Amino acid sequence: MSLVLACAMALDAAFGEPEKVWGRVHHPAVLMGKAVGWADATLNHGKGRIVTGAVAIIGLVTVAAGIGWGIAQIGWLAEILAAAILLAHRSLVDHVMAVANALADGLAEGRRAVGKIVGRDTGGMDASDVSRAAIESAAENFSDGVVAPAFWFLVGGLPGMLAYKMVNTADSMIGYRTPRHEAFGKAAARLDDVMNWIPARLTAGLMLLVTGHVSAGDNVRRDAALHRSPNAGWPEAAMAVALDVSLSGPRSYHGERRDFPWVNPEGERVVGGDEIDGAVGVLWRVWAAVLGLVIVLGIVW
Repeated sequence: MSLVLACAMALDAAFGEPEKVWGRVHHPAVLMGKAVGWADATLNHGKGRIVTGAVAIIGLVTVAAGIGWGIAQIGWLAEILAAAILLAHRSLVDHVMAVANALADGLAEGRRAVGKIVGRDTGGMDASDVSRAAIESAAENFSDGVVAPAFWFLVGGLPGMLAYKMVNTADSMIGYRTPRHEAFGKAAARLDDVMNWIPARLTAGLMLLVTGHVSAGDNVRRDAALHRSPNAGWPEAAMAVALDVSLSGPRSYHGERRDFPWVNPEGERVVGGDEIDGAVGVLWRVWAAVLGLVIVLGIVW
């Protein structure tokens, strides 16, 4: 199982998500999104939405895991291809680097590029705001898109990986405290928190390890607690320490300014393309560490 995952990681890192393929057929993440959207449109009404939402996410996860089991029965090559498709390292790196490249062409281009990977308002961003947003996205999405899927593959094979991806997709669509989704999406949000608890902290630890900042663990723990998410703050705080920059801080959502606290407030607050490049370098080093661990597990396990 571990060697299957190692091959999948290498395949994803080499080829990512070819537009020629996914421009013609739906990516599994898109299909998962359609399934979650159907459940939301069909079941999110009336009373007892917390229970209905819980039943919905259990059903979706069961179907996803079942599909994973079916693919695994085809053989190891099918498992490698499916797992590679569900990993997102190369596509994440490409999207983050696109922000650095766009920012080199001007602030307006940088804002447009970062707007494709973050949900905050970009119109009033300066170059440091754009760069911080890209770095934060890199850290958080590496945990969600690489370490967590790999972790759940090791725990439960392809069914475990697909189950995780379904939960993560549902959380990104309905796991919000809005009038429509606070009740219906509560189970999905809590399940996503549980499934990301270990991967988020593992990601942070590996970031500190590969960059020689293990002694900063207490600072990371301090700053991770400031994040509104119980998990996302860990890789973000570790990346801030690794690059010696300050992340998070004030930003705007839907025209409303929110004064979030600074993560690693001792770090440099004027950041740009060089720091984005540095973040991508950290991602590759952690990816290599994860790959090495997976290979070792495959040999000894």
